[in-house]
Amino acid sequence: MHPPIDTDDLDSALDQAAEWLWNARRVAVLTGAGVSAESGLATFRGAGGLWEGHRIEDVATPSAFRRNPTLVWRFYNARRAALRTAQPNPGHRALVALEDRFAREPSDGQFTLITQNVDGLHQAAGSRRVLELHGSLRRIRCTGCAYKADRGYEELTELPHCETCGELLRPDVVWFEEMLPAETWNEAAKATAGCQCFLVVGTSAVVYPAAGLIDTARDAGACVIEINPEATFASRRGGLGLRGPSGVILPQLVQRLSNHG
Repeated sequence: MHPPIDTDDLDSALDQAAEWLWNARRVAVLTGAGVSAESGLATFRGAGGLWEGHRIEDVATPSAFRRNPTLVWRFYNARRAALRTAQPNPGHRALVALEDRFAREPSDGQFTLITQNVDGLHQAAGSRRVLELHGSLRRIRCTGCAYKADRGYEELTELPHCETCGELLRPDVVWFEEMLPAETWNEAAKATAGCQCFLVVGTSAVVYPAAGLIDTARDAGACVIEINPEATFASRRGGLGLRGPSGVILPQLVQRLSNHG
């Protein structure tokens, strides 16, 4: 475990982070809403944790969907609409470059991008190995049968129903009070436990179980690098903090890595 490191000198911190990445064979990255915010997308929780006067828990839980599915779909259709014009930012593209760097390594090299985001911007930027812990706004699934489909960001009806069985469709995302998809979570945990360098980007790491991956990486002896504009809950758990927007810091880090050696 690496204790918290003084990062008043960003240049020195970037050099240290590049050194850790240079020496790593397997890298895992955990991203959160802060990465997408730089593409103009509002974070999941708005001011005061409200959306149109509603608590997020009132539009993003199974009980909320049972109680008022129209309201829930209004919320998610608004989020889907915002994605029609959203574009990946330099932070997304820097993560693609980082993946490309490890893809050129021998067969034991590995890069895994684990995201709490549901917007698909990592894939739009070109990331290939992406584990979506909280699902995807592109996908919908039926509440009554096994139907699931990728509908992109096409406009859906106010209350869409399954063409197969007639039951309500729902966004294929993980709501509060729901379990993460087991296969995706197991892959994420395995990649984290086996990495030598773990990046925490654009997330305050307060939502579990995703936040627990930081401890998994640290306990496995990985070097932990946190990239956030300000210190967060993740900062208390050791490692190296790079302070600044991911769209600024990640490209600098990738450039340092390219120039290393």
